[in-house]
Amino acid sequence: MNDCIFCKIIKNEAPSKTIYEDDLIKVIMNINPSTDGHLLVLPKEHYVNIMDIKEEVISHSFQIIRDKLYPLLKEKLNCEGLTIAENNELGQEIRHFHIHLTPRYPDDNVDFIYNKDKISDIEEIFSKLKN
Repeated sequence: MNDCIFCKIIKNEAPSKTIYEDDLIKVIMNINPSTDGHLLVLPKEHYVNIMDIKEEVISHSFQIIRDKLYPLLKEKLNCEGLTIAENNELGQEIRHFHIHLTPRYPDDNVDFIYNKDKISDIEEIFSKLKN
């Protein structure tokens, strides 16, 4: 996609702070981080969301997260955990599949808001979702 900022970053047409790169993915620092070391895992091929990405790209991404990125964050930044998130459509500001890696620290005040007042009856939802 010509106007996708992540595609431009992947092609080195836009600046980024690249932490890791291979044939399938590029990992950059988030310019609007939630915590120190907040990274974005970008597939080099343009996919809009999880519905159209190739399985081998997801598998490879999580292997790199597990084997390289999380250990790097723990060693260099002393994080005590990692939140892994990926948005589809609603909440997805850039329509290029990407995975957020948010290092977690004690008292980091990162809060993923769960509004229990807006949740329907769990039994009703269960009956809709079960096979």
